[in-house]
Amino acid sequence: MIVIKAESISKKYRLGTFGTGSFQKDFQSWWAKVRKKDDPNEVIREDHDYRIEDSEDKNPLFWALKDINLEINAGDRIGIIGRNGAGKSTLLKLFSRVTAPTTGIIKVRGRIASLLEVGTGFHPELSGRENIYLNGAILGMSKKEIRSKMEEIIDFAEIEQFIDTPVKRYSSGMYVRLAFSVAAHLQSEILILDEVLAVGDTKFQKKCMQKISEVGGQGRTILFVSHNLNSILALCNKVAHLRTGRLVEFGDTQKVVNNYLDSLADSQIQSKIRSLDGNLIIKRVRFLDKNDRVKNIFSMLSDLCVEITYEALKDMGTITFTVGVTGISGALFMGSMLYDGRRPNIKKGTGVLRCTFKEMPLMPGQMYSVFLAVRGVDYEAPLLGALDVGSFTVEGDLKKLKYNGPLARQTAKVSGPIIINYKWEHTS
Repeated sequence: MIVIKAESISKKYRLGTFGTGSFQKDFQSWWAKVRKKDDPNEVIREDHDYRIEDSEDKNPLFWALKDINLEINAGDRIGIIGRNGAGKSTLLKLFSRVTAPTTGIIKVRGRIASLLEVGTGFHPELSGRENIYLNGAILGMSKKEIRSKMEEIIDFAEIEQFIDTPVKRYSSGMYVRLAFSVAAHLQSEILILDEVLAVGDTKFQKKCMQKISEVGGQGRTILFVSHNLNSILALCNKVAHLRTGRLVEFGDTQKVVNNYLDSLADSQIQSKIRSLDGNLIIKRVRFLDKNDRVKNIFSMLSDLCVEITYEALKDMGTITFTVGVTGISGALFMGSMLYDGRRPNIKKGTGVLRCTFKEMPLMPGQMYSVFLAVRGVDYEAPLLGALDVGSFTVEGDLKKLKYNGPLARQTAKVSGPIIINYKWEHTS
């Protein structure tokens, strides 16, 4: 059964100054114009691209989304990915009916609970408890139904001590914990989440992931925006890839994520990285296979070569480079000159360094990140902190590892990422 259907939807905004909906702010804008001062309510403009309509109007129109067609079925767990500015959050706002599409039609079947950003969904003057009742009433729930969920919501959010305090006094972490708990526990057929794991401690993020997985298991429909591709791989059965307001691909999670990473293959660093002292510039980082092909998808147990192109603005001496790989559970392994002591003497000019990891023992179906760190001649002074420079995935047939269990594929997405030979024995 289709629960969300988007038919050729587009959304455009006017860049620059706009009506604020507030007489006070509109008066501020008018008064600034009279005095030939900067408008305090003017929106920062974006660089010109094809989404901005050329016109003589000083405030041109910007297409945030263009001709999106989607069908989402009941029980689907949809991940939405893309670079910043791709239109992901705008799409969720349209589905949540926060704003309407400029053109096209959206058909929704079922009640929607959404968590779009910190500061939305709650009335700041009401207490946490009162906001729970308010959100439940908006979903059409009775007081009795809301009361039956109250204790569970409060316990999950871990804010029992502050539940009768106005939410305007909550920290951002407290706010998100309560907002997520309300959205996840109240009775809705569709749950819409926009980067909900960006705020909060690691413990609560894991708790949210478990709850999202539980909600999906109940047959509810989930739309989930995240830059954490491991979360997308673990939770979603389908993924939509947006680029500059258009739908590039919609389908199988692993396939769409792999194609998305392929599109980033030769553009890992979007701007040059400069060391803390300003004398070393990292111009490019690429991931290569054993045949020197640029890749972001590697076969199971294959080699990974991390190629670093740099420019030294002066003689740097013997400095130390470290390249490391991290996964869903943190740091996994490193290739560090701190271990082997083989430090190059960096002269003024450009150069290339390569660090190759042989037969990476990484589980397929997960997302991995690469970081780069640089230390000075004395080993102590950091020239570049551990900075993420790109991501890749691993693919492969688990049966080649003799992983033939009925849940092997699902488990591999969320399990420990290191492949190791093991053997079970049983005596009785």
